[in-house]
Amino acid sequence: MPSSCRLPACAAALLMAFTLPAAPALADDIAAQWTAKLDPQVVAWRRDLHQHPELSNREFRTSALVAKQLRALGLEVRTGIAHTGVVGILKGGKPGPKLAIRADMDALPVTEAVELPFRSTVRSQFNGQDVGVMHACGHDGHTAMLLGIATAMAGMRKDLPGEVMFIFQPAEEGAPAGEKGGASLMLAEGLFADFKPDAVFGMHVVSWLNAGTVGVRSGPAMAGSDTFELVVHGRQTHGAMPWNGVDPIVTAAQIVTDAQTIVSRRLNIGLLPAVLTFGTIHGGTRFNIVPDTVALQGTLRTFDAGMREQAMAALRSIAEHVAQANGASAELAIPVGASNPVLVNDPALAARVKASIARAIGAEHVVEPPVWMASEDFAWYAKAAPTVYFFVGATPAGQDAARAPSNHSPKFFLDEAALHVGMQSMLQASLDFLGGKA
Repeated sequence: MPSSCRLPACAAALLMAFTLPAAPALADDIAAQWTAKLDPQVVAWRRDLHQHPELSNREFRTSALVAKQLRALGLEVRTGIAHTGVVGILKGGKPGPKLAIRADMDALPVTEAVELPFRSTVRSQFNGQDVGVMHACGHDGHTAMLLGIATAMAGMRKDLPGEVMFIFQPAEEGAPAGEKGGASLMLAEGLFADFKPDAVFGMHVVSWLNAGTVGVRSGPAMAGSDTFELVVHGRQTHGAMPWNGVDPIVTAAQIVTDAQTIVSRRLNIGLLPAVLTFGTIHGGTRFNIVPDTVALQGTLRTFDAGMREQAMAALRSIAEHVAQANGASAELAIPVGASNPVLVNDPALAARVKASIARAIGAEHVVEPPVWMASEDFAWYAKAAPTVYFFVGATPAGQDAARAPSNHSPKFFLDEAALHVGMQSMLQASLDFLGGKA
């Protein structure tokens, strides 16, 4: 495995095709061989991407780098899918199934607080605010690893069974307000119109596992998500005379408080977990004015359609009745495109992938993690084919992963040893699937 401090990258060299050795036969250890060869280049790609992060639907530099590399490998390349998405298709020299492998490319509006020689200093605009931009969820690693996997498979194309689609997806973190994006848009724009995959694979680096460890779970793995918007309407008045108006701030505060009983008292979380969180509250312009409206946004995470419907109905009821009791009114909405399905790993396929990863890195390094309350728009690909999505440990070995800064934190740290483990795991699982190995 590479250390966390090797090979500073030259930006110009990153845009050149990695030199391919002669195509080897597909030996049992071919995934390990290629991973070892490509480790330095994957680390270099990751560091370059980390230093130049781009927000959702704005991944222009990233997609250009990806497309240039895929073309240099001789792949059939499509660009501009879902704004900035890139797809490369590799046809092997032998008959076999069709596999799609996905990596996400977008960064987050987070100011990096990790001292690295390649730390991000990029700033951009997000929702009208000046923000720092950081790969605080590890998508730089995902993109670099998939470029490495594409490079390896291109190097063995003569002996490779089947066909592989490499999907470099924008906007996994969600499209900007007023825009569409991500997996659902790629599918809507015909991602699989001419390439019908027999399976779709994906992976994600996570802080809650140590580097060297991979987590594979059968069945539900990540929560379905709904982003909701709630607007409370009152009546504006002077803050010194609130009886002349209707206070939407007090009403909104009561709604937030009462909504906490939905998960704690109304849902049977002994069956499956659920989370309801308010993330933003906006209202008012001055300390001595009761405003007309307060706007809130939040997220609901569930693993069951019935529990989702129950929770949303309860939230709507609480909002409307609390508002009515205060002489106000409330409107609850879920914007179009603001929901992701539950991410479910196909049980039979997950068992095969788990066995492949155990062969690659050792069974003692493969665990079955609990369900993760985060959501992933990778779940949309299951509408087209069986899917498996696994987790790659990112926290340095020896550190307490349970206490490590989480994904989306300004202090999120990716141990680059994870790049080796993730690439070898995915490459082994992919080659086994294409070769029909159970």
